[in-house]
Amino acid sequence: MTVNYAEARERMVQEQLAGRGIKDPRVLASMSRVPRHLFVGEELRDQAYDDYPLPIGNGQTISQPYMVALMVEALGLKGEERVLEVGTGSGYEAAILAELCGQLFTVELVEELALRARIELANLGYRNVSIQVSDGTLGWDQHAPYDAVVISAAAPCIPRPLLEQLRPSGCLVLPMGEEELQSLVRIRKEGGRLREEYLGECRFVKLLGTYGWNS
Repeated sequence: MTVNYAEARERMVQEQLAGRGIKDPRVLASMSRVPRHLFVGEELRDQAYDDYPLPIGNGQTISQPYMVALMVEALGLKGEERVLEVGTGSGYEAAILAELCGQLFTVELVEELALRARIELANLGYRNVSIQVSDGTLGWDQHAPYDAVVISAAAPCIPRPLLEQLRPSGCLVLPMGEEELQSLVRIRKEGGRLREEYLGECRFVKLLGTYGWNS
């Protein structure tokens, strides 16, 4: 059966995102535009707009659409921000972020995934995205400070370099906790202090690196 991807994408936005409480019209509009099916293997494209993660190789996944929307909405982007993404993966969330911010810097530990994401993002015309292959828990100091940071893998604690690279009044969103279950946390820098908000339970693959899990 041939899938109408545009219709499937619109159903995803209306039923899985807006229907579950995603309210930011810019986030909803960006997820209506970005073709998620192009960020998964051809054998999985008929499942691309279902609300669950899918494997992308190298032990990694593309996150479920609702979780991508929730994390991106939590950043509160207005359009001019400099954003750091840790965990490029397939490049899907990077495409969403690229539509919503001024400049995106995204770091991926697995070179093969970074290469595929770079090709796909270029093919789709995103020119405000820079990708680096490195330990994402160390951030990308060259382009700091960032208005917002999002981590797309589960961290055992907040990676200190990412806080240091976050601008005063900036916002960091990450899944944090145990290996099998985490909480989605939003951290804001306010007057030299950190304010934490918990946005619900989640489950992500582990964040590997100096300030993440060892393996």
